[in-house]
Amino acid sequence: MDREKLDGLGGYISALPTPFRNQQIDENAFAKFCAWQIRQGIWGLVVNGTTGEAPTLTVGEQARLVRIAVETANGQVPVIAGIGSNATAHAIELAQQAERAGADALLAVTPYYNKPSQEGLYRHFCAVHDMTGLPIILYDVPSRTGIELRLDTICRLAELPRIIGLKDATGDLTHPPALRRLLGDKFRLLSGDDATALDFLGLGGDGCISVASNVAPKLCNRLFLACFCGEPEEARAIERQLKPLVAALFLEANPVPLKWAMSLMGHMSAELRLPLCAPAEETRNAIRKALTQLGLLGPHLLMRNAAALSFAG
Repeated sequence: MDREKLDGLGGYISALPTPFRNQQIDENAFAKFCAWQIRQGIWGLVVNGTTGEAPTLTVGEQARLVRIAVETANGQVPVIAGIGSNATAHAIELAQQAERAGADALLAVTPYYNKPSQEGLYRHFCAVHDMTGLPIILYDVPSRTGIELRLDTICRLAELPRIIGLKDATGDLTHPPALRRLLGDKFRLLSGDDATALDFLGLGGDGCISVASNVAPKLCNRLFLACFCGEPEEARAIERQLKPLVAALFLEANPVPLKWAMSLMGHMSAELRLPLCAPAEETRNAIRKALTQLGLLGPHLLMRNAAALSFAG
């Protein structure tokens, strides 16, 4: 996929979970899920992000997941590889590996735990940028990393030729209009917060890197299209439909509730890697109720997937 296609990156892009079976990656389930997402009309695939439990994956596993997504997508949608690390050298290693595996772009989160200064963040992203030829989307999620990427630092980084956008998971809705004003229309502004995605889009955003679109890709796409076709009432109605699902998906740390939803829908097992573990009964019930309300779950699916759920009790 060429750079020109990434210049128009937007819409709903799914942050994919990683399927496990007996603590090994379930490659068949992952390929099938990628294919299903594409058939459902999703605009892109993010591999090895927070939702994919990237901190628990080996370097080799991350490379394999990128390759499977690239082979399955076959150029239909962009494959964006997460390269999260709090060590710049390791982030560079992951970036170069993702490039070799065929990724179209990189999602680069702010280094966590270390709490670098804004100058340190700038130098980190510059180093990654200079050691790979792929476009880079910055990722700001202070609730996870403990550090915020300030707007002036984003603007400095946007001057680099391959820094093409930002995934903003701050929930701060003052960001999209400010960044649009400062950086123009070419810089891609992507929400990383399903709960505020519609408002983000209405304030100048281009799309959403979403957890909810794993579950309801068609409905998420309808929301996006309604927003950009000037149908705000339709967009708000869809947002209200999605609200119980979004709330349930974040009752516990992502991707714990999502994995449970995926298992109920028959896409993959609910298996997680420690330190994440199975969700509480309250969360399970909320997920089940939200899926049923959206017509995504019926008795036939519950019966079919009973065996897949048994280990998670």
